[in-house]
Amino acid sequence: MKSTLSAIALAAALAAGAAQAADLPSRKAPPPAYIPPPPVLTWTGFYAGLNLGGGWQAQSSSNAWWGNNSNSGGVVGGGQIGYNYQFSPWLVVGLETDFQGASIGGGGANNAWAVAWGGWGGSTARINWFGTVRGRAGITFPGMPTLLLYGTGGFAYADVQRNFWWNQNSAVQTGWTVGGGGEWMFMPNWSAKVEYLYTDVSGNNQNWAFNPGIGLNNVNNHTRFHTVRAGVNYHFNFGATAPVLAKY
Repeated sequence: MKSTLSAIALAAALAAGAAQAADLPSRKAPPPAYIPPPPVLTWTGFYAGLNLGGGWQAQSSSNAWWGNNSNSGGVVGGGQIGYNYQFSPWLVVGLETDFQGASIGGGGANNAWAVAWGGWGGSTARINWFGTVRGRAGITFPGMPTLLLYGTGGFAYADVQRNFWWNQNSAVQTGWTVGGGGEWMFMPNWSAKVEYLYTDVSGNNQNWAFNPGIGLNNVNNHTRFHTVRAGVNYHFNFGATAPVLAKY
């Protein structure tokens, strides 16, 4: 009988201990701290930046009467703004406009008139400023989404001054430009680029009845020049997302 009572008492004590243990607070491990994933790299968005470089006139710059200008180099510098849209992990298209101050100057004309006048018949040309409005299309590469290689082309305009021996002639010429470059996203929202452009601008006065090519505003008067520029851009990326790039 005593053994039976002892067993019952032991069972009751064990049950009471289990009940008290169930009432104790849980000691589960806390959930791990949330770490947000790194932002997905995308070229989509607005950007703005500055650039600096050099330029020189092409030998084919011409005036219908006064011949070809010899090439002469100078400094160019200015700023650009634009917008990119990334259609896929490898295709990026966009639109960019820029405005440049310049000191690209040319030598005298190389033709018979200059010889006949002892050099007076020649002219000197100077590009004081120019600007462009261009489309861009580029590609990235697997494993290198931060590198963009692109081609570009579009509308161009320039203030050209050509000094003849009897007067100074200045006009804003319009035309086209084409080129290409590379851009590297070296840190979030910041990229560096190198770009080459070939530009051809001319006058807009057709002079259909009498068109000898005198004057910068004549349609036959072309000013052609090369530029090479290095620059830096800040990309705003206003909430831009690019889920197609998640595979990187």
